Amino acid sequence: MPFFMPFTTFNFNHTENAMITTQAPHDDLVENPSPRCPIALVIDTSGSMSGDPITELNAGVQLFIDETKRENLARWSVELAVWTAGGSVDQLCDFTGIEHIDGVTQMNASGDTPLGEAVRQAVSALNARKAEYRNAGVPYYQPWLVIISDGVPTDNWQDIAQYTCQLAKENKLVSLPVGVSGANLMVLGQFSNKPAIPLKGIAFREFFSWLSASMARVSASTSSDAQVSLPNLGTWAGIGQ
Repeated sequence: MPFFMPFTTFNFNHTENAMITTQAPHDDLVENPSPRCPIALVIDTSGSMSGDPITELNAGVQLFIDETKRENLARWSVELAVWTAGGSVDQLCDFTGIEHIDGVTQMNASGDTPLGEAVRQAVSALNARKAEYRNAGVPYYQPWLVIISDGVPTDNWQDIAQYTCQLAKENKLVSLPVGVSGANLMVLGQFSNKPAIPLKGIAFREFFSWLSASMARVSASTSSDAQVSLPNLGTWAGIGQ
């Protein structure tokens, strides 16, 4: 069955990980009046993600960038920001139009999982970006928060989880926690009003291809307050849908 999410308009450190490389954008909110769909991507890059998982994760993020840039509408609407939680919290990229993102070099896995702080920074940046849209008169779709983890947060996470869950209940945020093998799905699910979805194996490429297809549907919707039917979860989800 399709995966439904409502979309609405609201008035309302030093790093060992690789940085996303971007072209230098102009004043994009002035030059590009397309409705925006901001995605805050929070990635667990702790030591347990080393080896094949981090390799496939890197490939998946790159695939998302490449496939979304090939979509005529999504390439002008989707904005991506990335945080990693591996030993420390690092912002790899502030909200940037996908059209201006060239690619991503390799992220590395090490340390523990300060996921609560990473989500806290991501949500704060989302709120700030929404204020910039309002000030520029640019409409926007319901923002997305995508959390990927194979474990459990090692810092204080309960307050920010409660906050993101409440935003999701109020249709002010699509909060999508994805659990890699070994993840505590009960904990991850507390960041959303819907259960965390287990990833099938290390099917990151399939997940990010689905995410790109979802963004294509969102950006093609007739208005930013339309309900959008997203693609079936397909082969990436480790549960029957």
